[in-house]
Amino acid sequence: MFAEFKKFILRGNVLDLAVAVIIGAAFGKITTSLTEDVIMPVVGAIFGGLDFSSYFLRLGPVPEGYAGSMTNYAELKDAGVALLGYGQFLTVVINFVILAFIIFLIIRAANKVMAEFEEKDKTTAAPGPSEVELLKEIRDELRKRDGV
Repeated sequence: MFAEFKKFILRGNVLDLAVAVIIGAAFGKITTSLTEDVIMPVVGAIFGGLDFSSYFLRLGPVPEGYAGSMTNYAELKDAGVALLGYGQFLTVVINFVILAFIIFLIIRAANKVMAEFEEKDKTTAAPGPSEVELLKEIRDELRKRDGV
């Protein structure tokens, strides 16, 4: 069973998938940082706030003894207050749209490159006669020369 598992793990597709997951996770962190640290502050400044992800509606009571800020989304959420975090949701949606658009551009570029390679293959790989056809031509030529 271990040998079969080793064979499965060492297949090219599994290794390619593992690399893709690792790169995807790192790329996701870059996109999250771009969204949270660059884009959302600009959007927040346009809409009159500095931290757009902290826009929320409090839906439930604040627990007794809570000493944190009443305007800090993260602290209220950690305290167990029911919140509708529409700003955080909007941040995640924008993050997704940016990531989807970047992936679209990558796939589009890859498709163009693949189409160019396929076009090259079609023009350069003109099929020639098969071995059987060549042998028949040789036989027929020999018959002509021998007069048979």
